[in-house]
Amino acid sequence: MPSIFTRIINGELPARFVWKDHTSVAFLPLESLNRGHVLVVPRMEIDHWIDLPAEVAAQLTVVAQNIGRAQRQAFSPKRIGMMIVGFDVPHVHLHVVPVDNLTHFDFASANRHPDPAELDRTAEMLRSTLRANGHAEQVPD
Repeated sequence: MPSIFTRIINGELPARFVWKDHTSVAFLPLESLNRGHVLVVPRMEIDHWIDLPAEVAAQLTVVAQNIGRAQRQAFSPKRIGMMIVGFDVPHVHLHVVPVDNLTHFDFASANRHPDPAELDRTAEMLRSTLRANGHAEQVPD
């Protein structure tokens, strides 16, 4: 059975995408750790990040850096954090999160009911910033 991320990638479930390329996608999660939180997900359905082909792992990191730069510009956080956890969905995904303190990494404090209009605004801010940074080809409409 495909993971929920594969279903999102295949268009079976909706998502607010901010990046799409031949190797990966990036979208806002439904439960956000902080404004601008993005998941970077390989198109390959692999459960554990240590099982990724090296070139895919490297590409995910490059995408995460590009997303992080856009987050820094759009939201001005103290830091951009990244973590790979993997307990919730058996499909590798990098959490790229604008953070001002360590509590922004606490999944127990995640916003479980974000405002859809705010998610739309956040996604558009990231897409606009990514386009301005020269990534228009990877940014979906």
